[in-house]
Amino acid sequence: LNTQSLRRNAGSKLNFLCRELSTTGPPPVNPQIGWWLAGCGGVVGGMVAVGGLTRLTKSGLSMTEWRLQGSMFPLNEEQWNEEFQRYQKYPEFQQRKDMSLNEFKTIFWWEYGHRMLGRFIGLCFVVPFTYFSFRRMIPNWLLPRCWGLLGLGATQGLVGWWMVKSGLNIETSSAFGDPNKEIRVSPYRLATHLGLALTTYVGLIWSALDVFKAATNSPFSSTQQLGRLPQFAAVTSMLVFATALSGAFVAGNDAGRAYNTFPKMTDDSWMPPDMFILTPIYRNFFENTGTVQFDHRCLAALTTAAVITQLMATLPKWNQLTKSTKVATTATGFALTAQVALGIATLLLYVPIPLAAAHQCGSLLLLAASLASAHALRSGPLLMASTRRVVLNSTSPISSSSIAGA
Repeated sequence: LNTQSLRRNAGSKLNFLCRELSTTGPPPVNPQIGWWLAGCGGVVGGMVAVGGLTRLTKSGLSMTEWRLQGSMFPLNEEQWNEEFQRYQKYPEFQQRKDMSLNEFKTIFWWEYGHRMLGRFIGLCFVVPFTYFSFRRMIPNWLLPRCWGLLGLGATQGLVGWWMVKSGLNIETSSAFGDPNKEIRVSPYRLATHLGLALTTYVGLIWSALDVFKAATNSPFSSTQQLGRLPQFAAVTSMLVFATALSGAFVAGNDAGRAYNTFPKMTDDSWMPPDMFILTPIYRNFFENTGTVQFDHRCLAALTTAAVITQLMATLPKWNQLTKSTKVATTATGFALTAQVALGIATLLLYVPIPLAAAHQCGSLLLLAASLASAHALRSGPLLMASTRRVVLNSTSPISSSSIAGA
């Protein structure tokens, strides 16, 4: 009797352990939370794309004032002339000089739309967040993230104005006090602005994936069968992020319009001349046109190699992966192919606006796909057959030999 009782107790403990190992930690969550976060991520991606177009059309410095609550656009010709006169006081117009009022209206609408879209994103996040919080639908593990994402969004508006303000002064602009250089915003502040946007984008997408996983109560993956693949997928996502962020310095220094050859940077060299001409030396990585583009190319090559390596490492386990993992991994491969093609075409064709905008959108799609792949590999593509059998037969007696084997 004592032996049978011991076997039953050991069997029930083993089954309990297997259930704990085969289910996700968080309790089920309403999938509406996931769709809300994913939708906000999509709108943030759109905001980044509009910001890129605002920069490509040289519209970012057209509004020389900023108010937290926003402001009404000019309603009549007199107000338009007043706005235009304010713009004429700053270095960018003094460098252009031959702009008409109608041309000013075009760049003004780009910047105005970009700012209004930012406020619209705030509403898209705050209103549902308030509703879900009032209904106690947001789980405790997700609440700190939501507050953090809200803080990032609020900070982004302030950083955006800090960035624009740099272009209103020749000393703090991309010209760094040189009147012969084209006036643009500081590449450092542009990278900060883009980095915050990408961080918010990643936080929203990853949190949405966590919610969808918790909503379906999907199983954890088997780390023994996956090996180092989840960690490698995470590194790949980080490389995609770093490559996209380095694009801010390419844009900030207008480096895409230099060295328009591929794969070499000049007809005879893989590296640009005068890579370290600026002092102190660190400035070359952020302000030297050739060095900045070379860095972006190197990061793109590393990212390409990482994605291909991840795909090759996934193939032997392909039949054991879930459908969602296969879709995310395949999407990463296709997104990479499109992004590389767009990057090369943008460079060779001297940065036409449609291609450059598509290249920036491609970076966001590649980042989302790599995040989905890393998340799927981390939290549920595989489930050991032995664990499944134990869970499915949790009510049946377990022999002492099976306990010993386990």
